[in-house]
Amino acid sequence: MKKIIFRKFLTDCSIFFLISIVSTSLIIWVFQAVNYLDIIIDDGRGYDVYLKFTLLNLPKIISRILPFAFFFTFFYMIAKYENNNQLLIFWNFGVNKIKFVNYLLLFSFLLLIIQIVITSLVVPKTQSISRSLIRVSSYNFLDNFIKIKKFNANVKELTIYTESVDTNGDYNNIYIKKNTGSNNFQITYAKKGRLISRNGLSLFELYDGENTNLFNENLTNFSFSKSEFNLTSFKTDTILVKKTQEHLTKDLFVCILVLKNNIENQISTIREKIFNCEISNIDNIFAEIYKRLIIPIYLPCLILISSLLILNSKERINYNKYRTIIFLFGFFLIVFSETTIRFINESILNNTLISLIPIIITIFLYFKMYFKFNSRGKY
Repeated sequence: MKKIIFRKFLTDCSIFFLISIVSTSLIIWVFQAVNYLDIIIDDGRGYDVYLKFTLLNLPKIISRILPFAFFFTFFYMIAKYENNNQLLIFWNFGVNKIKFVNYLLLFSFLLLIIQIVITSLVVPKTQSISRSLIRVSSYNFLDNFIKIKKFNANVKELTIYTESVDTNGDYNNIYIKKNTGSNNFQITYAKKGRLISRNGLSLFELYDGENTNLFNENLTNFSFSKSEFNLTSFKTDTILVKKTQEHLTKDLFVCILVLKNNIENQISTIREKIFNCEISNIDNIFAEIYKRLIIPIYLPCLILISSLLILNSKERINYNKYRTIIFLFGFFLIVFSETTIRFINESILNNTLISLIPIIITIFLYFKMYFKFNSRGKY
């Protein structure tokens, strides 16, 4: 009977948790997807790139909102069961309160493992793929890439400006600057131009203009009645190196090991994988590992905070005030867990002490409830 009760409560919590995390993630994803529209509008990339890029950000969104959704789910369900006298039925059927807490705590450890898998494996991988997608993607929508009366420098080594565009799609008063090397450049001006495609190439067909080249301090200039400027070969100006959060967790550990032990013969090897494996960046590397592996440990703390609701009955005069305090405590702990990242640095001792905070809180809350229930005798 007790197993059925536990299973029923956990099933209700799981359903509510899935609904809350999916709905919240989708809402945030939609808002972010709107912000990412500049991938198409400003940079002129295809809809397939935009869709893949936005979808690859879903795991990151889920990992960020999971702690709050987890806390809110169990806080809400325990409060709901208490208001409906369902918890009272549990206790009347002989359910031991500390065993009930143990059951919830066991579930939190399961979700803790899932969260660590998401933050340490899934999120870095999807972030790396999404960044690579932008790096290797081409400019499919050049009409969107060229902005009227705006210098567009989103393509590496290239700046384009045009004054207007007519109803036929012809651009007027076009300025193009192409960097051809250190202190070398090519400036092209044309009175009119149009975008064309030929043999898989994206070309800017220019009319009535002139071309100025600076090469090795030699300046040349010539006029033309018609010329073609190849836009296909240019690449995005997006950062080409991986960010710290895009690297695999094991590579970050190897980087720290190499830097801390000053293993010179391995530094060049690890930098082939992690370009920013530098002493100057070691604080960020420690912070990234902390975010992936330590912050999820706050999940057992959050479920124990929710379980504090069963210490008092709704019949108590100050129950609503007590419930509000518990909710604020849990919310504060979520915010606190995120803010501790800024205190992470290259000191192993400092990082260890900060990492012990969620473990200490969990132990304190558990034994607080354990002794509280045992002091009442029948629990």
